[in-house]
Amino acid sequence: MRSQPQETDDELLVNIRSGDEEAFLTLYRRRQGALYRFALHMSGSAAVAEDVIQEVFLTVLRAECGYDPERGTLSGYLFGIARKLVLRQIERGRSDVVLSTETDEYAMPELAVTDDPLVDLTHREGIDALRRAVQALPRRYREVVVLCDLEEVDYADAALALGCPIGTVRSRLHRARALLLEKLKQDRSPRRAATPLHPVRCIS
Repeated sequence: MRSQPQETDDELLVNIRSGDEEAFLTLYRRRQGALYRFALHMSGSAAVAEDVIQEVFLTVLRAECGYDPERGTLSGYLFGIARKLVLRQIERGRSDVVLSTETDEYAMPELAVTDDPLVDLTHREGIDALRRAVQALPRRYREVVVLCDLEEVDYADAALALGCPIGTVRSRLHRARALLLEKLKQDRSPRRAATPLHPVRCIS
């Protein structure tokens, strides 16, 4: 038996407008993870990210949420709402919680499980270094990296979410990747100043 084709986001939205709760849950499960990770990386706060997700999907439930399919996809539109909400929270000073590296399951892609603790530790240190480097980027560069590289959003949707031309997305992403590479290289370089020098023993 052939399985039925999966409903598109737009079809789910139409059904949500008709009061279909299952359609809302399907859209929520499909888009919540990526939106949460975006808000988390941008704010550095799990509490802010949770508030943003709640507000994004409350917007979906409103009769006139402002979504126009001719301007782009629903996914890009939802990222745009999440971005505006994050910026609003940052302006209010709520983004003051350090991003957790232990308890948040959405922060980075899941690591492969190995039987070698040393490999796991090295892998984890690499993920943590990437997370720190992303958090250190200026906002306009951080958001394009999170959208295009971490969440694999296409340039058109990223442009819709950020409210800028695709060319701007490309140029910012190019610059952001260069900044990330530079930061990661700095983290990997040995800190000579931190290495104690052994005193030279004089033979009398």
